[in-house]
Amino acid sequence: MQNNLGLLLAKRASLQPKTEALVDTASGERFSYAELNARCNRLAHGLLDREVRSGDRVATLLINGHEFIETFFGAAKMGGVIVPLNWRLVADELSFILTDSGANTLVFGSQFREVVEELHARGTEGTQVHHWIHVGDASDRPEFAVGYEDVMARSSTDEPEVGARDDDLLFIMYTSGTTGLPKGVMHSHATTLWASLTALITADVRWGDRYLLCLPLFHVGALNPLISGFHGGGTLVVMPAFDPQKIWETYAREEITTTLAVPAMLNFMLHTYDAQAHDISRLRWIMSGAAPVPVTLIEKYAAMGIEIHQVYGLTESGGPACLISPDEALARAGSTGKAFFHTDVKVVHPDGSEIGAGETGEVWVRGPHVMLGYWNRPEATAETLVDGWLHTGDVATIDADGYLYIQDRIKDMIISGGENIYPAEIENVIAGLDGVTEVAVIGLPSEKWGESPLAVVVKSDPALTAESVLAHCKGKLAAFKQPRAVEFIDAIPRNPTGKVLKRLLREQFPGPAPE
Repeated sequence: MQNNLGLLLAKRASLQPKTEALVDTASGERFSYAELNARCNRLAHGLLDREVRSGDRVATLLINGHEFIETFFGAAKMGGVIVPLNWRLVADELSFILTDSGANTLVFGSQFREVVEELHARGTEGTQVHHWIHVGDASDRPEFAVGYEDVMARSSTDEPEVGARDDDLLFIMYTSGTTGLPKGVMHSHATTLWASLTALITADVRWGDRYLLCLPLFHVGALNPLISGFHGGGTLVVMPAFDPQKIWETYAREEITTTLAVPAMLNFMLHTYDAQAHDISRLRWIMSGAAPVPVTLIEKYAAMGIEIHQVYGLTESGGPACLISPDEALARAGSTGKAFFHTDVKVVHPDGSEIGAGETGEVWVRGPHVMLGYWNRPEATAETLVDGWLHTGDVATIDADGYLYIQDRIKDMIISGGENIYPAEIENVIAGLDGVTEVAVIGLPSEKWGESPLAVVVKSDPALTAESVLAHCKGKLAAFKQPRAVEFIDAIPRNPTGKVLKRLLREQFPGPAPE
């Protein structure tokens, strides 16, 4: 059997040709499985006609929409390796990824014409791209680019010859560089297929589900449900970007049953919810990951009748790692649950021995969906993948029943007076204070203690003071865990997956801590 991910869509089109596969809310277009598969075939043939070959890297600089999905599955069918680019990056950052990956094709949207023209002007010093494919109106198309629909119009709807399978590379997804230059995470057709199967079997996914996809598709948290949604025969409703003003309206209009939102998004959504205006009776659950969901947030959504399912995963694991079931979500608030099907998870001491209940250690993950390694980074691969185990760099505890509780990143742990402090514990306390929209805790250098916690807060109540934040922590945290200072900012810096960029906060607030 040829396990090419593109054939997944072809099979679904054969089984359910008339079923609605995709709704593009930006363009208003709707596609059946047969229609979508035909367009993906056109894209595949269009790439082949331009002498893009199996193994060539095809980069995308696109907002969420049918063009990204067609490019992904079309390139997969003919053997191309997709490199989804984060459209929030600047030219130098994009140039690094395009050069590092060796992409020879870039499919880009009109929204990014300016940065693409800058990349093109750099010539071979900026990229190795030869094929520039433009999505958008012809009047916005640079002279050096060909129109996306022109590529499609001249191509066949027949299934292309399969150009890759199983262990062949499918996509390279660059990490967002929370600690430095991004690394390209490599996934094959097989690892991606297993990630999809794992999600389908473990999560509460049902026939006929309508999934709202509002995370950017250059993130595995969006790519995995896209693939598993088609794998399961559901309908994907795609928003170009997260918009808290429109999301409830979209839930109601499209009768959404499931979706995913990171904690920051959940927080913003609370401010736009109107129970009288929006019928969300079909919405069963919202999955949330990228960061621990504060207990108060879980409780607020529970009061609205919406279950929040916490998931723990990584780009390197293809998405899946741990999930907490609906009936346990409130009883074990803060837990990310237990390992997905086809996944092993353990928490270990520095010597590799497993921790006991209540102890802390590093999370290791193993499964057929784990990455092949880092593109052109053999040393980083060897450090991260050891004897089949993915060393995540995340700190967690496990309770007596085997439920996982992510605490923090190892590198973000604060050591104060010899005591280990996990910022997430402090963040959960401060997040429960009225008037706090977001919070992140970092360590400041301290002459007396080595490090001391600093709370960086985004407030919705202008009257909120540093003194009130510090007072809120007293009695809720041990003395050594309490922040020594509070700083207010307009927004917490985050990467596209919702993870806080604490290195930027450390640069902004270098210390020292008040003694």
